[in-house]
Amino acid sequence: MEAPKNIFANSHCSFIIFGIFLLFASSAMTLANPITHQHEFVIQATPVKRLCKSQNAITVNGQYPGPTLEVNNGDTVVVKVTNKAQYNVTIHWHGIRQMRTGWADGPEFVTQCPIRPGGSYTYRFTIQGQEGTLWWHAHSSWLRATVYGALIIHPKEGDSYPFTKPKRETTLLLGEWWNANPIDVVREATRTGAAPNVSDAYTINGQPGDLYNCSSKDTLIVPIDSGETNLIRVINAALNQPLFFTIANHKLTVVGADASYTKPFTTTVLMLGPGQTTDVLINGDQAPARYYIAARAYASAPNAPFDNTTTTAILEYKSAPCAATNCAASKPVMPPLPAFNDTPTVTAFSNSFRSPRKVEVPTELDENLFFTIGLGLNKCPRNFRARRCQGPNGTRFTASMNNVSFVLPNNISILQAYQQGIPGVFTTDFPANPPLQFDYTGNVSRSLWQPVPGTKGYKLKFGSRVQIVLQDTSIFTPENHPIHLHGYDFYIIAEGFGNFNSKTDTSKFNLVDPPLRNTVAVPVNGWAVIRFVADNPGAWLMHCHLDVHINWGLAMVLFVDNGIGELQTMQPPPFDLPLC
Repeated sequence: MEAPKNIFANSHCSFIIFGIFLLFASSAMTLANPITHQHEFVIQATPVKRLCKSQNAITVNGQYPGPTLEVNNGDTVVVKVTNKAQYNVTIHWHGIRQMRTGWADGPEFVTQCPIRPGGSYTYRFTIQGQEGTLWWHAHSSWLRATVYGALIIHPKEGDSYPFTKPKRETTLLLGEWWNANPIDVVREATRTGAAPNVSDAYTINGQPGDLYNCSSKDTLIVPIDSGETNLIRVINAALNQPLFFTIANHKLTVVGADASYTKPFTTTVLMLGPGQTTDVLINGDQAPARYYIAARAYASAPNAPFDNTTTTAILEYKSAPCAATNCAASKPVMPPLPAFNDTPTVTAFSNSFRSPRKVEVPTELDENLFFTIGLGLNKCPRNFRARRCQGPNGTRFTASMNNVSFVLPNNISILQAYQQGIPGVFTTDFPANPPLQFDYTGNVSRSLWQPVPGTKGYKLKFGSRVQIVLQDTSIFTPENHPIHLHGYDFYIIAEGFGNFNSKTDTSKFNLVDPPLRNTVAVPVNGWAVIRFVADNPGAWLMHCHLDVHINWGLAMVLFVDNGIGELQTMQPPPFDLPLC
């Protein structure tokens, strides 16, 4: 007779196995669940010594540059900012989409009143579908000269990069340093109407490097080992200068930009406008030694003064012959850098960007906009003395989009006025096209050099499919302008030189795999075309990321209406939103 089966034992085993399965499943879910990161930023004056001179710089938590925030796609970020400095301050999370959370975007008097000295404000936002390198910075006067840091978004737990897993990752923040208080520099320029003094140095992670006085011992060392593939995240946090970037003897494989992956391409030099980020892979495939990492200006405006110095860090192989003795004694290999005005290199680099695969670019358009961008000169007001009009020929510098020079309000934020229907703060009659058509990149009549001041925006319906042509002008001087749109990424579908021609230049449009960016470097004496869907309600600043040009008025606001239902509607303002 067959012995009875031990049903209890079998079910006991099954129970244990099921329990183990549940344990693993719950831990996997815990790993994959988004988390909330809590941070505290204290804005304060901190003694910083650079170029042989010590001065009080405004910093976050006493760090220059400020702390790096590392999160995963899907996580929530909560940052309490306390202002212990003498200046008003706000923080902008550059490139974060801020879906429905425009109150956390940060530009002063646009989405919030500034945090006054002694005050605080908590920024709350969630990362949605973004991976790669972004950054944060002050968005008030010129404080971002020293108040900035990296914001690294890793893939969700369990996801991986769409490229070779790097052995190590390094973030390089390119900055600009003045042997002066940057706030004093911009205030003096505002007083005189002249261009502000150029910087005294560029920096990599806050250090100028070997080519400057009193800087060698603190030059940044970036480690690598033979055979490694490493990820370098490059951020242009400079205030006013597009920069070339290169590493001696090493090829750079671009795999991402502005927290969007790109189709990989290899180059020896990058160009980043202020605000832009680029992720590159480098291989440890050179003789073990020391190699300079270098950055210097791309100066596209003819005859405009600029800082012509070069900042360096050192890529150092751990197995370099000097590693056992004293590496500081061995001179690193110096890379060649493009000429300061090497626009062809910039064009070739810019044209190399593609999305990794076919993307859904809007093809039917609801809004087809055309914005001129450029400088101008205001005649000296009658009540101003000559010392207040030290621009060319006794004028004052200005800048505009579609001949409107943007003026910030000073007693309420634009977003509050928009959301609450408060009149008299802004108008929505920003022109969809230049008020006057002219030869934008030719010899422009002096009668067109003086724009009209105004706080003007353009209204977009929720879900509208938008194209904007950004056209540089040669008024006073043509220049490569890094144009940044808050609250959005956009596809750059074409770039070119001269005046945009809607009949012939459409043949250049890439509607298959254009790159997705948050900042576009509009070519000097040229144009760029961007497209996006207006799916994020709020008041979103569009401006040149050369801070000198924001001060002069090269900005406007896009108002995106609420859609239908909660998920297409802006969240209400937080209780601690600063008062003006």
